[in-house]
Amino acid sequence: MENNQGYDRDKMYEKVVTIYLEANPNPNSLKFVTSMMLVDGMEQYDFSDMENAAPCPLAQELFGFPFVERVFISSNFITISKSAEVNWEEVQGALKDHIIDYLQSGKELFSKEALAAQEVSKGEETEIEGKIKMILDEYIRPAVESDGGAITFHSFQNGVVKVLLQGACSGCPSSTITLKQGIENLLKHQLPEVQSVEAVGV
Repeated sequence: MENNQGYDRDKMYEKVVTIYLEANPNPNSLKFVTSMMLVDGMEQYDFSDMENAAPCPLAQELFGFPFVERVFISSNFITISKSAEVNWEEVQGALKDHIIDYLQSGKELFSKEALAAQEVSKGEETEIEGKIKMILDEYIRPAVESDGGAITFHSFQNGVVKVLLQGACSGCPSSTITLKQGIENLLKHQLPEVQSVEAVGV
């Protein structure tokens, strides 16, 4: 018996990826949630331009859209920040289709060689730094990620905790309020050594 016309054995095994969109407090940022895990565990990657995105070919392709200003990747989502002059309704479909096509193609999401070249030795952390990271990961990170962003410990010196706000949190109008009324209050309450919290690289 002959195969049905148009039958393609390879298509039976083609990876199917779906994406849904989530808004967040930053009007210029949109969360593209995929049906597959993109990175493992606590990994997250924040790219601010084409050159910075060298380890991630998909992020580089997204920067090919002239309105894309930032690409953040964590767990099963990609948060894209755009220029204020462009409306999401005009561009979100093209971005969604591009991400789906890339993920279904089977191409590698990251270049291991490029990632290795960007690694920086961080040295040993102090006890207070470990406690700060634990509080951020346990109490703050889940809420921030639900909005398409991320918060990462940067440093602690002279009572001041510095954190990196990434993804949707970078440039978000409400991030300063969250930083002071939420994160700072929590850290000061649990750790008397902490006097204030500041954001860097925003």
